Amino acid sequence: MKPFLTLARAVTASGAELTLHHRDPHYFLRIDGQPLMATNAPESERELASLACEGLANKAAAHILIGGLGFGFTLQRVLKLTTPDAIIEVAELLPQVIAWNREFLGAVNGPALDDPRVRIRPGDVFPFLTSASAASYDAILLDVDNGPQAMVHRGNSRLYAPRGLTAIRRALIPGGRLAIWS
Repeated sequence: MKPFLTLARAVTASGAELTLHHRDPHYFLRIDGQPLMATNAPESERELASLACEGLANKAAAHILIGGLGFGFTLQRVLKLTTPDAIIEVAELLPQVIAWNREFLGAVNGPALDDPRVRIRPGDVFPFLTSASAASYDAILLDVDNGPQAMVHRGNSRLYAPRGLTAIRRALIPGGRLAIWS
């Protein structure tokens, strides 16, 4: 049996313990010992991107916001579905997730973080949404929790409250798409 290795540990701003694990060939992210995500089941993240980016394959300079980097599966798929002049912003609450993607997960996400179309934005996605100019994004993808009912970060509930939904609607172009992982 292959060992379950702990690669990195960090304490989040809220005091939770975030850990990255590896059991060849997969990686696992846990928060306070509870499974958060794993590389052995990327299909839902890829489907989230496919649904959000439907119709953007030929749109010049599409502008997309992804809330949550995770292991980069959503980002990889968005990159495949958009043109070379697209702009993809990724807001990631946990700086450790960004660092671990670069340090440990190159084999998982390849060059996605270094693609010139990608702008990694450390921080909570909510301020990006509330400060966005009207009609800024062709698509907004939220992969920040286990859905609107299962919060990993309690502050994310505001995304699904009236103020958050209003900000999302304002930030989307007419006909733009919102996709929420659940």
